[in-house]
Amino acid sequence: MDLEKRRKNRRIPLLLAGLAVIAAASAGYALGGQSGQSEAQALAARQAEVAAKSRQVMPFDLERTVHRFAKVGTGGLQIVTAKDPADARQIKLIREHLTEEVARFSKGDFGDPASIHGGEMPGLRELEAGHDRVEVRYAEASTGAQITYTTSDPTLIKALHAWFDAQVTDHGQHAQHG
Repeated sequence: MDLEKRRKNRRIPLLLAGLAVIAAASAGYALGGQSGQSEAQALAARQAEVAAKSRQVMPFDLERTVHRFAKVGTGGLQIVTAKDPADARQIKLIREHLTEEVARFSKGDFGDPASIHGGEMPGLRELEAGHDRVEVRYAEASTGAQITYTTSDPTLIKALHAWFDAQVTDHGQHAQHG
């Protein structure tokens, strides 16, 4: 399925993800009495919502891949790899997706992360506004691909690091630092 079709077909799964979050919140409230949802339940519900939305944006299988976010002094490195080095299909899908994302991010289009994590994602607005001061480069990795973000602007470095932290938290088991 091409990217345009995936984008057009997001509505129903996003609605279902929203309903799942509401159901999880209601269950958490019922189980927790008046105190409502615990932080762990809220985080689990958030990660389930993000995973559902991710499946509508990212063509590769979240269960068969891993995202790594490494913060460095000049920005950061985002690496997406297949868990199985012989999984040629996942590797191909990772490379295609990250190639497309680099083209978008270089133009200030962070619509995909916003559709997954929400428009108020930490660092997102700063990266959109300052995209012309961030060098975004694609490179293949042996089992996937990577995006390198480089800037000399301390505000954008801070935004990139906050953006990385938010992704690791939101993606849970599908992402990690380093």
